[in-house]
Amino acid sequence: MLDALLIGLIFILAGFVKGVAGFGLPTVSIALIALLKPIPEAIGLMLVPAFVTNIWQGLAGGQLRIVVPRIAVFLCCAVFCTIAAAWHLSAVDGRFLSGLLGLSLFASASLALLAPNMPAPSRALERILAPVMGALSGILAGFTGSFLVPAAPWLQAIRLPREQFVQAYGFCVLAINASLTLTLTGGGVMTREIGIMSLLSLPPALAGMFMGQKLRFHLPEVRFRQVVQVLLWLIGAWLALRAFR
Repeated sequence: MLDALLIGLIFILAGFVKGVAGFGLPTVSIALIALLKPIPEAIGLMLVPAFVTNIWQGLAGGQLRIVVPRIAVFLCCAVFCTIAAAWHLSAVDGRFLSGLLGLSLFASASLALLAPNMPAPSRALERILAPVMGALSGILAGFTGSFLVPAAPWLQAIRLPREQFVQAYGFCVLAINASLTLTLTGGGVMTREIGIMSLLSLPPALAGMFMGQKLRFHLPEVRFRQVVQVLLWLIGAWLALRAFR
């Protein structure tokens, strides 16, 4: 009973972070639930809330016709590598991978905060880097359940406007979570019990997301980007400290 209450509170917090920044529900929920449950089970618990909230975020907003052609190569590489990595999830030390995720997140957010005026990559360089960033994002998503690094920093780096960023990231996570669900179900990680608990976690996640969205719409563009990077920095530092202490 206590675990269920704590998990509900975790999803309210994770939904709030997602509502503000447009991302973070999987990372925050998995990082906190991993204090109570094994990482594969934590990943399974976040799948329904993450999938449903990203249906809303990824398909509503009218930006898909603009952003999908631009991120298509990145997303295809991410999906393929997510599936490949998730098949080997049970054989990898989840604590180490969470720490690696935290360090990557901390480093990328620190760079963005210390050098906020770095130029965006040219379109030619973007085409070269997109499959690499997609593959790295997919590998980390398959092993940790979090499609955050380098996906979110990359979508920020190519200077997508706020609403395009939010919808593009939501659409990517929708595809990644569908891939994770199919792969983990096929591998026996996503059991019926975990599926029910994940479904019950949806209402608190939606409540938190509603609250976070109200705050986001009152933030100017520059402040929004700062909030995004500060959240990335805090989550990364916390994951790294928890894993390597």
